[in-house]
Amino acid sequence: MQLSMVDASVLPLTRTLTNLAAVLAKGQAHAEAQSIDPAVLLQSRLYPDMFPLVRQVQIASDIARRGVARLAGSEAPAVEDSETSFAELIERLQHTIAFIESVPTEQLNGSEERLITVPIGRDQTITMPGWPFLSSFVLPNVYFHVTTAYNILRHNGVVLGKRDFLGAS
Repeated sequence: MQLSMVDASVLPLTRTLTNLAAVLAKGQAHAEAQSIDPAVLLQSRLYPDMFPLVRQVQIASDIARRGVARLAGSEAPAVEDSETSFAELIERLQHTIAFIESVPTEQLNGSEERLITVPIGRDQTITMPGWPFLSSFVLPNVYFHVTTAYNILRHNGVVLGKRDFLGAS
C-alpha cells in the first residue's frame, strides 16, 4: 500500500488542528469555571523566551495552511494574527481546516518530488522535495506548536489528557 500525499498531509493536519480546537474549548471552559480572565491563559507561556499560547496556535495554523498550499503549488490565503480570544483562535483553526480540505487532491498527489522553497529567516530559504518538506518540516513543526499550546494550558490547570491531544479514534 502506498501512502498518498493527501493521506500524509490533509488527514493528520486536519485531525491535529481539530483536536487543538477542542483543547482550546476546554481552556475557555476552564477559564470561565475558575473565573480566570481568558487573556491570562492566552498570553501564558512555558518560559519567558517562548511564544504565548495565542502565538503557538497562530503558528500551527500558518505552517499547516502554508505547507499544504506549497505542496499544491498554490498560495495560502493570508491571515491576520489578530486573535484575542479562545473563540477567535478556534475560528482561525476552523478556517485553516476548511482551506486544507478545499485543496484539490490532484494538486497534492504527485507533489512528493516537487521542489518547495521556504523562507527560514531574513533573506534565507531552504529548498527540498515535497515529501521531505512534509515529513521533516511541516508535520514536526505543527506537532511542536500544538504540543506547546497543549502544555501551556495543562501547566495552567486545564484538565487535559493524551486523548485530548490525540482525539477520538
